[in-house]
Amino acid sequence: MSSTELGEFAINVTEGPPGAAGDGSNVSGATTVHLMYCGKALDDFHTSYARVHGLVCLLVCVFGSIANTLNIVVLTRREMRSPTNAILTGLAIADLLVMLDYMPYALNTIPYLRLSREERLTYGWAWYIMFHSIFAQICHTISIWLTVTLAIWRYIAVAYPQRNRQWCDMSKTLAAIFSSYAVCPFLAVPIYLSFSIQSRVVVLAGDGNTPLPPDAHAAGRNVTLYQLGTSQLVRDNPALLNVNFWIYSVVFKLIPCIALTILSLRLIGALLEAKQRRSQLTGTATGLKQIVDGRVVDAKGGKQTDKERQTDRTTRMLLAVLLLFLITEFPQGILGLLSAVLEQPFFFNCYLKLGDVMDVLALVNSAINFILYCSMSRQFRSTFSDLFRPRLLDRWMAVPQTEDEQGGRGRHQDGATTQITQI
Repeated sequence: MSSTELGEFAINVTEGPPGAAGDGSNVSGATTVHLMYCGKALDDFHTSYARVHGLVCLLVCVFGSIANTLNIVVLTRREMRSPTNAILTGLAIADLLVMLDYMPYALNTIPYLRLSREERLTYGWAWYIMFHSIFAQICHTISIWLTVTLAIWRYIAVAYPQRNRQWCDMSKTLAAIFSSYAVCPFLAVPIYLSFSIQSRVVVLAGDGNTPLPPDAHAAGRNVTLYQLGTSQLVRDNPALLNVNFWIYSVVFKLIPCIALTILSLRLIGALLEAKQRRSQLTGTATGLKQIVDGRVVDAKGGKQTDKERQTDRTTRMLLAVLLLFLITEFPQGILGLLSAVLEQPFFFNCYLKLGDVMDVLALVNSAINFILYCSMSRQFRSTFSDLFRPRLLDRWMAVPQTEDEQGGRGRHQDGATTQITQI
């Protein structure tokens, strides 16, 4: 469930059962709550941004769908297979599903399409909204917990390198990925139980958009509108709405964010400790020299130095993925938690007005990993280039002549598995 849909869900609770005035797409009945938290400036921002939100989300979804498809294609190549890349592939699949699912919703919210109320609130659209509200939340939750898995795997690789192959082999990695895809749908059961498709007959003008008084049959016509509203279970047990907020803010957001914060700090600490330990070991070997290609280099140069550089770059890139996730997800968890604690006054005046911004931040987080991989991973860029570079350009490109230039590609062809950020 996106932040905006969670808002509409709560609005339907406050408006009551079907038949109440309005279509659940505004908060006029709820904004009578005093502006005691965020003030009018946020309300003005929400009104201004809502005009472009649908278009912005649609552009992000189109880019994200292409980018995540490319991620999947590159990361599943034989020379790229590794436990880390398997997790990144599962993450890309979940993010791709989020993008594809959100596109129709974003398209429908573009104001320039000027769809009437009769055209928007159809039975088919209500079914889509119900599916979208549950499916998007499931896929995003899978993405969240795969990110946590990625942090755990990387921490083990840095802090316990001697146990890495045993604890994080491919079989355990695939089990963790499949577990995320199998368990997360059950976390959305309370959301599923809270929704139902409801219909009501209203009198609309000839444009199919302007509502008329119920007795104005001569000037308008009866139209049946469908919308996703609260189920009878929620109307009988209003506390279930608060349960949804606690699940959304704590289980879906805060627990993963806290876990990632702790793991990221531990990962940075382990990285600094390993770097200090390597410096000490290198210091003990000072004075040992060898000649390579006519150059005098340290005795510990060569493959060991390349391996250390590869490990550092891999960790830095994955830390960038984790920090980007925290920047986009932590605010949502905090706002959701405050909404559960402070209830309607905070929800309608702060959370709901920031719902569109939180949605687009979550979409950006799902779309931007491709840019991180390309900017921080030479191995990813090389494989991507091999797959998609026009063959006509090969004859114009210089052939590597030195052993250093050929080292990376030679390792690919011997069948060895590689991490995404090998040099």
